[in-house]
Amino acid sequence: MSNPLFSDITVDTWVQGGSVTADDLVGSVVLVEVFQVNCPGCFLYALPKAIQLHEKYQDKGLVVIGLATAFEDYDKNTLENLQRLVETGEVIGQTFKALHQHGMLTDGKLGWRLPFAVGMDRVVPESEPVTDERVLRYTREFLPEFETFIPEQKQAVLEQVKQYMEQKTMRAETFERFALQGTPSAILFDRKGRLRDVSFGQIEHQQSLVEQCLAQED
Repeated sequence: MSNPLFSDITVDTWVQGGSVTADDLVGSVVLVEVFQVNCPGCFLYALPKAIQLHEKYQDKGLVVIGLATAFEDYDKNTLENLQRLVETGEVIGQTFKALHQHGMLTDGKLGWRLPFAVGMDRVVPESEPVTDERVLRYTREFLPEFETFIPEQKQAVLEQVKQYMEQKTMRAETFERFALQGTPSAILFDRKGRLRDVSFGQIEHQQSLVEQCLAQED
């Protein structure tokens, strides 16, 4: 995907904050925090950090958007569970277990709310046949270093990817369009709407990148 822009983010449903368009974000630095409802690490680390960045830099030109997606556990990572989370603070599945173990729930619910716009990635049924060509293309996209592997490693990886794709019944459009590796992930755009960074699980480096983008002129 060449020169992706914020308009390449696909939101099926906005559950908080109304519909956010590229026109609304002109001149702003945009951080899209991608998470799954059934993702403990998202709630233990990534979303609290995103809230901190929102609170610290919202008056300086940063817009944070939460984007829920689903690349697994399709029965849990649903729009309905996202709506329940946003409206009541109720969490489910592995997220509930982890936060409960850490003593981070009050009456079984989050003690904090997401203070920014939140939407649901468009998740559609997977209909494309799993061919060898598609497996190879998918592998190269999500694993840039694939071509450096020895033949035995390549074959093992391709078999794993094929098994994954054969059991994958749904496709999350933004997740796949930006070749995200999992959740939590973050997608950062500068003030001109250009993609500056895509990261997976690298929570601590986000603040410096946000500050660099905010320091740049429109």
